[in-house]
Amino acid sequence: MSVPTPLLVIDVAGLTPRLLAVMPRLQTIAARGFSAELGTVLPAVTCSAQSTFLTGLTPAEHGIVGNGWYLRDIGEVNLWRQHNRLVGGEKVWETARRTNPGYRVANVCWWYAMGATTDVTITPRPVYHADGRKSPDAYVRPPELHDELVAKLGDFPLFTYWGPTAGMASSRWIVGAARHVLPDHDLTLVYVPHLDYDLQRFGPDDPRSFEAARELDQVLAPLLDDAARLGTTIVVLSEYGITNVDQPVHVNRMLRREGLLEVHTNASGELLDPWTSRAFAVADHQLAHVYVQDPADIPRVRALLEALPGVAEVLDAAGQARYGLDHARSGELVAVAEKNAWFTYYYWLDDAQAPDFARGVEIHKKPGYDPAELFFDPDDRFVKLRAARNLAKKKVGLRYAMDVVPLDPSCVRGSHGRLPENAADGPVLLCSDPSAARAAIAAIAATEVRDLLLQLAGLTQPAPV
Repeated sequence: MSVPTPLLVIDVAGLTPRLLAVMPRLQTIAARGFSAELGTVLPAVTCSAQSTFLTGLTPAEHGIVGNGWYLRDIGEVNLWRQHNRLVGGEKVWETARRTNPGYRVANVCWWYAMGATTDVTITPRPVYHADGRKSPDAYVRPPELHDELVAKLGDFPLFTYWGPTAGMASSRWIVGAARHVLPDHDLTLVYVPHLDYDLQRFGPDDPRSFEAARELDQVLAPLLDDAARLGTTIVVLSEYGITNVDQPVHVNRMLRREGLLEVHTNASGELLDPWTSRAFAVADHQLAHVYVQDPADIPRVRALLEALPGVAEVLDAAGQARYGLDHARSGELVAVAEKNAWFTYYYWLDDAQAPDFARGVEIHKKPGYDPAELFFDPDDRFVKLRAARNLAKKKVGLRYAMDVVPLDPSCVRGSHGRLPENAADGPVLLCSDPSAARAAIAAIAATEVRDLLLQLAGLTQPAPV
């Protein structure tokens, strides 16, 4: 049994060759080893791409058709679930263990971490109190590691991981946690989300986005130094690139106006009724899964989607198969946005009837992705004062609603999910080991990452079981 070469695999969300130009520490990795254009999957979103990197399978095979989907058997839309059993296929470390049973793996914030067969798991997991409060925390396994990390780094800064205050503190904590576990593992997976924030807020061409890249490069430096000192091979990759957008597409509002989407109303406002809706969409950045109850409605729904401004392509089952997206979890139709467009989840026609969670950071309650959660409502001049008052209520144990998110999506300036049109705006892979470079091939497919990691570890892939 060979001794594997230790690997550090850092997923830097949103990293592109364009941003790499202002990140000298990451550039040194490619200078020592190599860089390559990295193919992605449709949809080019976190959960789908990461699952492909780790299994070598397409979304049609591993089943992660987006960051969320409609569960037909229970009639609910679920986004950002965390259980690893949702991901089909053998993960790269499970393959490694078939030849090296003692292969040790740490997962620091890659998605679908809970219940995975890794030795260490660190993933954001808030405390949901019985009185409705939400407190920052992380799920950590083994349990004793939780207290070690809190003693060393403080509580996981949940409210800088996502929301209007999302910023560098969360990525800095993640890097600190990765440094803590790196020496003891053969494979350390690290997900660093920081570029996701300002690129969606301001777009990739804004100076603030380049400044975020420069700052992240500095934050990553100690982890890169640790890996070099330990003789660990470094791989840095991204799932997608973020491009400029200026056109929100209200797909569910269109379906409602056409009498296909239904809502029911209670004291919290209008709520999507997936049980009675003939068609509705689960919006996920630049892709939307459209679920159609009656097959007889599919031609009409397809025609409506194709006529909707901002929609570039509508995929039926055959179209989904061309992109490796034909899975039972997918919608009967999948809409792909134009390059400058993205899909909102909004289904209400009057903001006065919007559900109460629409103005909050509620990633599990909203039946679709909402990038407006990255903003304080710019039309509310007292919004930060109200946020501070709500935090004061929280500290004394009072109930509160952090209703600070805008309902006008025009503030969003960056998105992703489409396949990239040029390499400068697409994902990239950097590696510190020059021996794995393939001079004749300019790009690596997302489905090839798993085998590349096994190669870098010096492990031969066993025959399929």
